[in-house]
Amino acid sequence: MATRTDLANAIRALAMDAVERAKSGHPGAPMGMAEIAEVLWNHHLRHNPANPKWPDRDRFVLSNGHGSMLLYALLHLTGYDLSMEDIKQFRQLHSKTPGHPEYGYAPGVETTTGPLGQGITNAVGMALAEKILAHQFNKPGHEIVNHHTYVFMGDGCMMEGISHEACALAGTWKLNKLIAFWDDNGISIDGHVEHWFTEDVCKRFEAYGWNVIPNVDGHSFEAVEAAIQKAKQSTDKPTLIQCKTIIGKGSPNKAGTHDVHGAALGHEEVEATRKHMGWNYPPFVIPQDVYDGWDARTKGAGLEKLWNNKFAEYEKAYPQEAAEFKRRMAGELPANWAEHVKAAIAAVNAKAESVATRKASQIAINALAPVLPEFVGGSADLTGSNLTNWTGCHPIRHGNPGNYISYGVREFGMAAIMNGMALHGGILPFGGTFLMFSEYSRNALRMAALMKQRVIHVFTHDSIGLGEDGPTHQPIEQTATLRLMPNMAVWRPCDTVETMVAWAKAVEKRDGPTSLILSRQNLPFIKRTDAQIALIERGGYVLSDCEGAPKVVLIATGSEVDLALKSQEALKAEGIAARVVSMPSTDAFDRQDPAYKDSVLPKGVKRVAIEAGSTDGWWKYVGCDGAVIGINRFGESAPANVLFKEFGFTVENVVATVKGIL
Repeated sequence: MATRTDLANAIRALAMDAVERAKSGHPGAPMGMAEIAEVLWNHHLRHNPANPKWPDRDRFVLSNGHGSMLLYALLHLTGYDLSMEDIKQFRQLHSKTPGHPEYGYAPGVETTTGPLGQGITNAVGMALAEKILAHQFNKPGHEIVNHHTYVFMGDGCMMEGISHEACALAGTWKLNKLIAFWDDNGISIDGHVEHWFTEDVCKRFEAYGWNVIPNVDGHSFEAVEAAIQKAKQSTDKPTLIQCKTIIGKGSPNKAGTHDVHGAALGHEEVEATRKHMGWNYPPFVIPQDVYDGWDARTKGAGLEKLWNNKFAEYEKAYPQEAAEFKRRMAGELPANWAEHVKAAIAAVNAKAESVATRKASQIAINALAPVLPEFVGGSADLTGSNLTNWTGCHPIRHGNPGNYISYGVREFGMAAIMNGMALHGGILPFGGTFLMFSEYSRNALRMAALMKQRVIHVFTHDSIGLGEDGPTHQPIEQTATLRLMPNMAVWRPCDTVETMVAWAKAVEKRDGPTSLILSRQNLPFIKRTDAQIALIERGGYVLSDCEGAPKVVLIATGSEVDLALKSQEALKAEGIAARVVSMPSTDAFDRQDPAYKDSVLPKGVKRVAIEAGSTDGWWKYVGCDGAVIGINRFGESAPANVLFKEFGFTVENVVATVKGIL
C-alpha cells in the first residue's frame, strides 16, 4: 500500500516530468505544496471526478496558476477525465493542459488563473455566491447548498493589490467557508522575497477580519490536517493557513531557490530528484497502489448520491424552489423571459422618457429584476451615480446575505469577484463604475471574456459629456479598446428603448461578458416603428432614412445619435440626402449576414461616423473615402455643452465634414 509520502511524491514526479518534457513551466510550487494537496484533496475536498459540475461540490482554486501541474496532477490522479497522454501534452497546442489552468479545457478546473491575485478574488466571489444561495434556498432540515471554497495562493498573490481588495471584503462579509492556504516559501522569480515583501501578512489578514493559523509546517501531513480541522470550525471568519514550505522540495540541488520557480529542472536534476525522493519509476509512470491511494471516484459518487437523495427530499417538500434552483444552476432564463422583455420594451417605448442612459439602465434593471432573482448587483462606491440599485434590492452587510453589494472603491476586486460568482453558478452578477475606471478592472474584464462568463458591467459617464470633472474622468479610448476584446459585447445605447434592448441581450448572452456604455447627461427619446425596434438587437439599423437613395450615411452611437438626426435635417435643407444609422453594438452588427449589413450601409455610398471617443475603430465602417468625427486627444474641464462644441460635435461640423467627402 502506498504511503502518504508516496502520494505526495507522485505529484512531484508528474510536475517535474511534464515540465521537463515541455522544456518550460513552473515545477517549484507543485513540488512544494504536494503534502498540502494530499491532505486537502484526499481527506477534505468534497468532489466527484465523474461529475465536475455537481452543484454542491467544494470549489478548489489554484490562485498561483503558474503551478498548474499541481492541479493537473491532482485531477489525473483522483480520476477526472484527464489522461496521462494529456499530462504529456502539457503546454502544447490544443491540449487540455495549457501553461496556466484554463476554464473549459480540463474538467475540474474551476477558473482560469495565472494573473496573480485574481484566483483568490474569484474564490471570494464563489464563497459569496455559496452564502447567498444558501440563504435563498436552504430550508430547515433541508440544506442543499453547503460547501467550502479552498484556495492555494503564493507570495505573488499576496503582493498583488487585487488580493488586498478582495480579502478585505471577504472578512467584512464573514465568509467562513472560504479557506486559503498561503504557500509561504519566501521565493519569487527575482529570488528571496525578503527584499521586497516584508509586511506581516498574518497581522494584515487578522486586520481584515480573517481567522489566521500561522506557521504551519506545509510538509507535515498532521500539521496541515490539524489546521484544516481548525479552519472548518470557524463560524464567522474566512481562514488563512500560513504554510511554511520549501519551493521545489525533493530536488537535491535546486530546492529552496528561485531556479526551481519557473524553469525545468534539467535532465540530470530530474534523475537526481527521483533518487533523492526514492521514486523508482520512469517518467510518467504511476504505480497502481499510488493510483489506488488517490482514486476519488467511488467516494465522490457516494457523496453526490447522498446529496441527490437530500435534493430529492427537498424537491418533494419545496417543488417550486427546487425547480428554480435547477434553472439557475443551469444558467437558463425564466420560461416567461421573452414575453417579459417584450412588455418591458413596449413600456419604455410608450413612456418616451428623455433621460440619461444611466437612468435608462436603472429603469431596465427595475423592469427585469422581478423575473431574475439571480441578479446580484453592485457598484464600486458609485451607486448614486451608476444607478445600479433597484426597488426592493437588499444590501449585503457584514455577513448578512442580500442581492446588492457596495464594493467600496475596489473596481478590480469587484470585477474579479463578479467573475467568481458567475463561475460558481446560480448568480447573474452586474456591477458599476465610471467608464474611465474600467481601466482599473481591465484584466478581470479580459478574464471574464477569456472564460466566456456572463457578467455585466455598467459603465456610466461615458464621454466628455460628464463635463467639469475633466480629462482624468473623461474616457477617450476606453469604448474602442473594450470593442477590441474577444467575446466582450459592447453596447452604447442612445435612449431608453435601446438601453432596454441592450440589457436584455446582456442577460441572454451566455458565452461572455457585456459592457454597457452609458451617459451621465440626458439624451432625447427617439420615436421608432415596431420594425425598427425589432432591429435594435442586430447592433446597427436604419433609424431615419431619406427620400430616395442617400448620398451619405451618418453612423452614430449613444449621445451622438441625436446630433446625427439634427445634421440629417440640416443636410436635407442643403439638398444632401442623408441616412442615419444608429449602431449601439458594433460586435452585434458585425455578426449579421452580408445582405443585412449591405442594406444598412449600402455599398458605394459615402459614410461618416460620429462618436465622442477614439476614431480608430470606425474606419472599417466608413472606409478610406469616409470620415470619422471623434476625439483623439484628452478632454478638458468645462460644462458638457461647451466641450461638445469645442471638440467639433456640432451640426455645422458634421455638415462641413459631409461636404468635404462628397
